[in-house]
Amino acid sequence: MTTSFDCTDPESRSAGLARAQQAIANRQCIVLPTDTVYGIGADAFSPQAVATLLAAKGRGRSMPPPVLVPRLQTMDGLAVDVSPEARALAEAFWPGGLTLIFHAQPSLTWDLGDTKGTVALRMPDDEIALDLLALTGPMAVSSANRTGNPAAQTAAQAQAQLAESVEVYLEAGPRPQEGSDGIPSTIVDATQSPLRVVRAGAVGLDELRAVVPSVLGLGEEPAPPAAEASTVEDVSAL
Repeated sequence: MTTSFDCTDPESRSAGLARAQQAIANRQCIVLPTDTVYGIGADAFSPQAVATLLAAKGRGRSMPPPVLVPRLQTMDGLAVDVSPEARALAEAFWPGGLTLIFHAQPSLTWDLGDTKGTVALRMPDDEIALDLLALTGPMAVSSANRTGNPAAQTAAQAQAQLAESVEVYLEAGPRPQEGSDGIPSTIVDATQSPLRVVRAGAVGLDELRAVVPSVLGLGEEPAPPAAEASTVEDVSAL
């Protein structure tokens, strides 16, 4: 039976986290606050749970959910070929509004959808989300709304859209919190070099380049090699 917990109350918060952990273990979906908006979460390692999450949102396998992690070190258990540049960005902006796309560990038995062998990872900057992730391990999490509708900024808004498809709702007040802009996370493709922004968001390009100067912005292409560049100049001079 669907249950909602007021996580602004310490006792209710403890009960809610315990019930949410149980629901995740039972391959059910839960709604939780994050630092951006509310998310619908499920066990990332259960194909059944991920399929339930996608069905609740009305979304197909072509839009796989990202995976939220409780700590930076989890990245190495879920991804391979993590470059020094990608690691530097994670160290600088996790927890926070940065999602990094990696090649997924091929040994993992999960099915997030049509990922083409990749996984999008993020560590949220939200105390309740991190406390829950510490209990459950990595979770597949997408915005808590029916596809095409506005993202929920409270658990009550999420429940109005997702209803009985979610077992546990963790209510912790508006997300983003008052005074925050509610900008989605920036997504950087770290499967290639140089790294490339594929969605602008909470972490600006200037901030990324302060850590990794070679990061490409949306629509940018890498500069041609020096020899190639001089050839272009010679031709244009003709």
